[in-house]
Amino acid sequence: MLSAFGRAFRTPDLRRKLLFTLGIITIFRLGAFIPSPGVSYQNVQQCLHNGQTQGGIYQLVNLFSGGALLQVSIFALGIMPYITASIIVQLLRVVIPRFQELYDEGASGQSKLTQYTRYLTIALGLLNATTLVSLARSGQLLPNCQLSIIPDTSIISTILIVITLTAGTGLIMWMGELVTEKGVGNGMSILIFTSIAAGFPTSLGAIWTAQGPGTFFMVIVIGLLTVALVVFVEQSQRRIPVQYAKRMIGRRTVGGTSTYIPIKVNMAGVVPVIFASSMLYLPGLISQFNQPKAGEQMQPWVEWINNNLTRGDHPIYMALYFVMIVFFTYFYVAITFNPEEVSDNMKKYGGFIPGIRAGKPTAEYLQYVLSRITLPGAMYLGLVALIPLIALVLINANQNFPFGGTSILIMVGVGLETVKQIDAQLQQRHYEGLLR
Repeated sequence: MLSAFGRAFRTPDLRRKLLFTLGIITIFRLGAFIPSPGVSYQNVQQCLHNGQTQGGIYQLVNLFSGGALLQVSIFALGIMPYITASIIVQLLRVVIPRFQELYDEGASGQSKLTQYTRYLTIALGLLNATTLVSLARSGQLLPNCQLSIIPDTSIISTILIVITLTAGTGLIMWMGELVTEKGVGNGMSILIFTSIAAGFPTSLGAIWTAQGPGTFFMVIVIGLLTVALVVFVEQSQRRIPVQYAKRMIGRRTVGGTSTYIPIKVNMAGVVPVIFASSMLYLPGLISQFNQPKAGEQMQPWVEWINNNLTRGDHPIYMALYFVMIVFFTYFYVAITFNPEEVSDNMKKYGGFIPGIRAGKPTAEYLQYVLSRITLPGAMYLGLVALIPLIALVLINANQNFPFGGTSILIMVGVGLETVKQIDAQLQQRHYEGLLR
């Protein structure tokens, strides 16, 4: 493996791409520690040092920002607005026919959809920045911290912070696209990978300090087993054989080849986990804005949400989380894989599944296989997402448990895809590649 990396750095073009990607990652991580104008850096660091960082409902956003959210840095919003915008635009293809037409047009139409995604990212960044500044000013971002995060609450200072956070979101989006174009590819995914990986040393160090070496090594063992499981399932697929009939074009015979349709066990990726986390984030956010004033009694529904839907170790929270992940897995697979479209394309180019008639029977067969293989994929996603919540209860690793859930799914998926891309570029230059 080390010799393979050596060959990669000895290839001038690939070395330039790798160094460019590392430079963007360095700038991205540096921005996570630069405080926004008007934010008291000393007070924020004191709150973080005292361990008063239980953001609760903000943990997913803080995860994707590499810890920058709770520091209210210029990159506090991270890549989350872009992820949300991409998912929304993808879902709107089902609702708005014009979006589906643009997608079917090919590169020109998809570039238009990308432009819409950028505009929506800035709009969501502005909305999220306003919410974040409002929570920071009211002291609800870090409820256990009595120090003022934003000492100057004037309109000018507030607008400046909102503009800075929104601009940081746009800059992250631009850097991700630069990595995609001039780096090793998968720019947005690599930035997410960087954000998540940056929190691992801190989390593991906190477990060693609080729980001792026994729990620490137990976490390492659980983490390695989880990574092995995720790699195994992410690489698993059902291959449906496809045969293309021979055709005569002039005096040439074309076709007659055999291939297959790869249907992955986890076709939805990490999107259902993000959907479910976002949905469970909303009740806690609503309850935050309905907290009673001094001397008033808390409303029953607010108290129920605070007791059941804001604590990851609560059975109701775990059950809802699991059920929503399974539901969103089926939902997302249904809108991203269209058996009728695949069947029509196969029929157009003379392809067929051996033993299955072309047309509607092929679409029904693909739907049958898809519905059967999605169930274990949905169960797998739900179980992996629950690993850190179960660890919270069993080994008392607190919220510092770094393995499982969204973090491992993203890191393993991005890592595998990036290695494949580097491997493909090495093989184009007649090398063995990274993987043997």
